[in-house]
Amino acid sequence: MSISKIARIAPQSTAVFVCDIQEKFRGRIWQFPSVISVAGKMIKAARTLDMPVYVTEQYPKGLGATVSELDVSDAKLVLPKTKFSMYLPEIKESLKQNNITSVILFGIESHVCVLQTALDLLEDNVDVHVLSDGVSSQNHPEIDIALTRMRQAGAVITTSESILFQLVRDAKHERFKGIQDIVKEYQEATKVNKLLFKHTTANL
Repeated sequence: MSISKIARIAPQSTAVFVCDIQEKFRGRIWQFPSVISVAGKMIKAARTLDMPVYVTEQYPKGLGATVSELDVSDAKLVLPKTKFSMYLPEIKESLKQNNITSVILFGIESHVCVLQTALDLLEDNVDVHVLSDGVSSQNHPEIDIALTRMRQAGAVITTSESILFQLVRDAKHERFKGIQDIVKEYQEATKVNKLLFKHTTANL
């Protein structure tokens, strides 16, 4: 029997990928406010843990910029794209320069840009942690199919709260209080996030 890769995660070797959370998708994507909420949580956590943030925008001329609720002003890179995957040459080179071996991935759409980003990263031997409470699509049945495909390819399917505690690992961690405060700040939003309720425990 084969042994599954554990895929531990640590802040110093991890990047946060914000995939195409843009204005023109507002009102079209299932549970879009929850996607934005999870993105906001993770961007704040990235600042707390000094993890680089990479942001892409799919054809921003037509689909608009990243939603105004998300402050991406200090992101490592904010790049427009026409390719569906986020794994652009500039991002690939930046990950290499910063010794990044793990990526936390969330955004839209789960079955297109998120999926293709995950596959490209995995193919390049980068561990991928997909946040099931932070990915969505216009047609919500696509979400479970995409998560299954990513899991089969080797991605870890997890949640935003779980990954934050994996990153610090110990209540004695010097940044634990900051992460705990972020979790508390988003506690009510987490309780009503239907993306969490949609997936069975088998997805986690």
